[in-house]
Amino acid sequence: MKRSLIIILITLPLISGCYREKDATSTTSSGTNTSAETPAASKPKSSAESPDKTLVIDEPETIPDLLPPEEYTAGWIRLFDGYSLFGWEQQHADKWTVTKEEVLTSSGDTDPSILMTTVPWTDYELRLDYKLAAGGNSGIFLRTSPSPTNPAVDCYELNLCDTHEKFKTGSLVARVQPIAEVAGDGDWHTLRIICEGNWIQAWLDDVHMTDFHDESEQPLLTGRIGLQQNGGTVEFKNVKLKPLSTNALFAGESLDQWNVVPGSKSSFNIEEETIHVADGPGFLETKETFEDFVLQADYNINGDGLNSGIFFRAIKGTEDAPSHGYECQVHNAIKNNDPRQPVDHGSGAIFRRVTARRVVSKDREWNTITLNASGNHFATWVNGYQTADWIDTREPHENPRKGRRDEGGHISLQGHDPTTDLNYREIKISPHAE
Repeated sequence: MKRSLIIILITLPLISGCYREKDATSTTSSGTNTSAETPAASKPKSSAESPDKTLVIDEPETIPDLLPPEEYTAGWIRLFDGYSLFGWEQQHADKWTVTKEEVLTSSGDTDPSILMTTVPWTDYELRLDYKLAAGGNSGIFLRTSPSPTNPAVDCYELNLCDTHEKFKTGSLVARVQPIAEVAGDGDWHTLRIICEGNWIQAWLDDVHMTDFHDESEQPLLTGRIGLQQNGGTVEFKNVKLKPLSTNALFAGESLDQWNVVPGSKSSFNIEEETIHVADGPGFLETKETFEDFVLQADYNINGDGLNSGIFFRAIKGTEDAPSHGYECQVHNAIKNNDPRQPVDHGSGAIFRRVTARRVVSKDREWNTITLNASGNHFATWVNGYQTADWIDTREPHENPRKGRRDEGGHISLQGHDPTTDLNYREIKISPHAE
C-alpha cells in the first residue's frame, strides 16, 4: 500500500548569487492550513482533487535507514531524507532530482539553480558528501536570505569550483580566499562546515580550508542553507546538520527554569537526571518565553501508546487555560502496523495542524525530537527524520488555538491524562538570531 505526500508549490524569489539570473518557480514541501482546528489533510489526493499548485508524490512503504541512536541523541538530523525533496525549495522545479542511490543531483551548463532549506538555521555544524564534474561549478549557501542577489551581503557562499578565476574551492565568494589549497572536482568528497556566531569554518576531507570571522557591522547570524548547481553535474548525499544549542532548559539537575501550571494533576519529578512526567492532565512551563528557535529534547514513553506533547509559543498557563499554545505531538502509536498511519497525528506532528508523515519513534526507547520555529513556519524531526514542515497561514491571534501566533511564548511539557508515564532529558533551545 502506498500513501501520498502532499507538496505545495510556491514562488521562490529570484536567487542569483554570483551566477546568472533567471526567473523561476519553486517547490516547497510545506503544507498549509487555514482552518483554526482542522488538521491538514493527510490522506492521498489525486491530481484532479489537488489545487493547481499541489504536486502529489508517493510516500514509500520503506525508507532509508534512520540515523543511528548515537547520532540523533547527539542532536544530528538529516536535512535530506534520501528519497524526496521534503523540506527543500528549488529554484527550478525540474532541476533537482533524487536517484535510487539516495543522491540529490542537478546537471547542466545553463540555468543555474539552488536547492534551499525551507527554514533558517543559526549556529550549527553541517556535514555532507558531494561529487562535482571536472570543471564544474557549485557551492554551499550559508545563512542565506531567501533571495540572495549579492554574495558579499546576502549570504556566505562557500564556493566549490577548482577552476574559478577569482574564488576557488574553499573560498567565500566576494569575502575571503581559502587558507589551504584543495581540489574538489571529479570524485566524492566530504565537507564539514561550522557556523557559530560570526565565525565560519569549513573542511574538505579533513583539510581545514576556510576560516573567516565576519567583522563587518552586520554579520549574517541566521538564514537558510542552499545547495547550488552552476555548471556541470553536481551530486549531494548524507546531508546532516547538528544545531549548536546555547541554552539548556533541563540538564538533569534542576527545574529552576520551570513552573508547574496551577491546577495540574501531573507530577513532574527529577529521577536519574530526567524529568519523570506521570498522571495528568497537567503542564510544566518555562519561566522564560521564546519566539524563533531550535529546540531539541529526548523522550522515553514508558508504556504502549501513551500521550504527551511539547507546547511552544504558549500563553502563560492558568488553571482555567493551561495549554493555549502550538503543540509538537509526542505519541508513538500507529494504525494497522503502518508507520504512515499515526494515531492522534503522531510524534513530530503539529497537533491539529499537520500530521506527521511517518512515525519513526518507538515506546520504551529513547527518542529525540527537534523543532525549528521560525515566524509562521514550523519544521520537526524525530530521530533525525523530518516528520513535518508546515506554514501557519491563519489570521493572527494571541491564542494559537484560534489563529497564527507570531510573538514569543512559553515552552511546556504535557501530562496528558492519568495514564501518562514518560521521561524527558537533555532539553536544549537555541534562539534564532535576529
